[in-house]
Amino acid sequence: MREGILIVMGAAGSGKSTIGRLLAERLGWPFLDGDDYHTAANVDKMRMGIPLTDADRLPWLHRLRELASRSGSAVIACSALKESYRLILSGGDLRDPRVRFVYLRADPALLAARLETRTGHFFTRPLLESQLAALEEPAGAIVVDASRSPEAIVEQIEDLL
Repeated sequence: MREGILIVMGAAGSGKSTIGRLLAERLGWPFLDGDDYHTAANVDKMRMGIPLTDADRLPWLHRLRELASRSGSAVIACSALKESYRLILSGGDLRDPRVRFVYLRADPALLAARLETRTGHFFTRPLLESQLAALEEPAGAIVVDASRSPEAIVEQIEDLL
């Protein structure tokens, strides 16, 4: 893939930011961490352990889509939990070859363990259950095992692109 938008998706703790940064560096593309674009109200809710609703997420998803469309090529870390969210992020066409999703699939126990050791982030361990309940595994995405090392994951993604 010479240009386009790669959206690294998955539940909290799957490694979206780590993998996204490494992948962007390898591709020479900008990296956008979706967490940086949440509204203050969304961050406050998550800090309090309150799951976001679809209504909370919609402005955030539209903002990420706007940023992606202006970027030309970019790697974006975003949970993209539901197909409806991915539809927004892809500009309305999940078959658009310029927008690819990379799904970091992880066992819930691994995600929980990673979140238990995470510090300085607004997403807390109790919110994981709400994300897993909302998660709709994507059709047509590049699917990788998030339990592997970041370097192995990025190499696999590059091979599959």
